Amino acid sequence: MAEFTVNVHRFNPYMNFKFGVRVDGRLVAGVSKISALKRTTEVVPHRHGGDPSSSRKSVGRTEYDAVTLERGVTHDEAFERWANKVWNYGSGLGAESSLRDFRKDIVIEVYNEAGQLAIAYKVYRCWVSEFQALPELDANANAVAIQTLKLENEGWERDYTVSEPTEPSYVEP
Repeated sequence: MAEFTVNVHRFNPYMNFKFGVRVDGRLVAGVSKISALKRTTEVVPHRHGGDPSSSRKSVGRTEYDAVTLERGVTHDEAFERWANKVWNYGSGLGAESSLRDFRKDIVIEVYNEAGQLAIAYKVYRCWVSEFQALPELDANANAVAIQTLKLENEGWERDYTVSEPTEPSYVEP
């Protein structure tokens, strides 16, 4: 039987507002929203010739949904430079794409309320399929300008080396 440890003092699930994204090992500043990690496996129905009244179901292809990152517009050029590796307008014939390094592995980290790393997921071979450099601008609005990066990927998995943190407690003096 597999052994595992559980923080018996934690009864609540982790909140969804403390997270970070690592690209090239560097924490990306200002990411305010990440879409859900979702995969879907096709169902392949089939039937046996001797059993015409019912069908069976087999496992088919697994598809991984794109992951969308949103962050406020800043002078950090990391998103735009990554997006330009897939297609860089005006770079010259034959140099529009950087085929060697346009894919990157990223890590999505979830923190507990105390800011301790609690869960991490590795997302593999990501590349930018959609980049929104600026949102619609409106002089009458009162909002933050948001950049959007849509990342196609070839799968993800939980990083099981990240163990549940020992949560700090407040001790009265």
